[in-house]
Amino acid sequence: MTFQRARTDEQREARRRQILQTAWEMLTQMPVAKLSLNELSRRAGLAKPNVLRYFESREAILLELLNAELADWVDGLKEAPLPQGTARERGDALAAALAASIAARPVLCDLASAQAAVLERNISTDVALRHKHAANAAAADLTALVRRALPELAAEDAYDVVVVTLVHASALWPHSQPSEAVRAAYAADPSLAGFRLDFTQALGHAIELVISGLVARRGEG
Repeated sequence: MTFQRARTDEQREARRRQILQTAWEMLTQMPVAKLSLNELSRRAGLAKPNVLRYFESREAILLELLNAELADWVDGLKEAPLPQGTARERGDALAAALAASIAARPVLCDLASAQAAVLERNISTDVALRHKHAANAAAADLTALVRRALPELAAEDAYDVVVVTLVHASALWPHSQPSEAVRAAYAADPSLAGFRLDFTQALGHAIELVISGLVARRGEG
């Protein structure tokens, strides 16, 4: 920054971007649970009260990042070629693409896993509204993508695929990131190998099953 105090709209927006970028960089080095407002302020070179002038809380900052990560993920999916083949083949390919693409975004996965239980708990109604509108827009775009790949599905079916993808991703991610003690337990006792979770494989399989079931039900109708 070449200015000490943000006085113009451009400077204030630059300061917001600085805070968000610093938070994102921290999340590439640590989980959401370890990111503190004090450390974020220190790394951003700002006093904690100054950070709170731009964002009402740590959770508001992280929700803003989640909104941006979701939008970037969806934009990337829009550029991917549509799967080809039978409905089964297209469904399997779509499931694999969804799982692999979100697995490639660990920051998104970590933020999504903390969304309901942590990030939505210390925010105002205004922040909640902005977040939910952003999530709704991302879900609508994802639903349209699913329908383009699988026109056999109705809109409500495609939305179900989106819900399963996001909810399963947020639930599976923590289980795929075991603590050092748990990793040591796996190494010490091979009989526990069944508890090891491959995030991409588990998520892809869950999405495959839902798509297959929805396509089959539509075929019966």
